[in-house]
Amino acid sequence: MPVRTKGKVYKTAVRPVLLYGSETWASKQTQEHKLHTTEMRMLRWAGGVTLKDKVRNEHIRGSFKVAPITEKLKESRLRWFGHVMRRPEDHAVKKCLSMATLKRGKGRPLTTWMSNVQRDMKELGLSTDDAYQRKKWRLKIRKADPA
Repeated sequence: MPVRTKGKVYKTAVRPVLLYGSETWASKQTQEHKLHTTEMRMLRWAGGVTLKDKVRNEHIRGSFKVAPITEKLKESRLRWFGHVMRRPEDHAVKKCLSMATLKRGKGRPLTTWMSNVQRDMKELGLSTDDAYQRKKWRLKIRKADPA
């Protein structure tokens, strides 16, 4: 089977399974790293490339025409955030964003979904006001797979 077809199968069948429900995950860096590792193991297996061949991940991803899974994770998280922000003020999901969380104890603060969204928006130079302009928001958050 050609590599390009394998890439399309991966994008349409495998990656959606890996990212199912990821819009609502409060993912930690270790979880994102595990997703990246899983993705690369699948792509290497599909391409018949082993780690001993010393082929870079970027080259493998380029041959399959696949964007990094962590970027797609951020895209889905921001897409859901934009959807929630455009809801009416009295909508239950939008009210949940402003709910108080548990009191924080000693140690490092827990990673929350909202902290992930704020980090992603800071990386892309976005603000919450941008979410109300759907077309602009979609263009800025979209991480298209290489053509």
